[in-house]
Amino acid sequence: MQFERVGLVVPDVATGEAYCRDVLGLSRFSVAVEDPLQRVWVQFVHDKHGLCYELVAPAGEDSPVAQVLKTRRNVINHLAYRVPSLQESAARLREQRHLPLGPSQPAVAFGGAHVQFFLSPLGHIVELIEDVA
Repeated sequence: MQFERVGLVVPDVATGEAYCRDVLGLSRFSVAVEDPLQRVWVQFVHDKHGLCYELVAPAGEDSPVAQVLKTRRNVINHLAYRVPSLQESAARLREQRHLPLGPSQPAVAFGGAHVQFFLSPLGHIVELIEDVA
């Protein structure tokens, strides 16, 4: 697996962008996109060393990240990894006691590449992104 990024849950993209700009001094922002399947808004931010942050904001009250904001738990939400085969990597994670949080789905933010989320035995979320390139 190749490390991809850190996901941060924010109340809205503008608030997350302001924090990254004003507090972290970041200035490389992607265009924010809405993913109706995931029910979130996503924006990527890169630092000068290549570290990528994914700002994840709810796209409605029923968004899976809305509860994160209410409880203020798991705000540093997930570690994402690119994998050559989502099916094989998902099977390996399940063997290592990671629980799937749902089926794989195409993600707008990745040009339709499939993603799948897992709850690790340590309590954090792992996202797999199938590397179709």
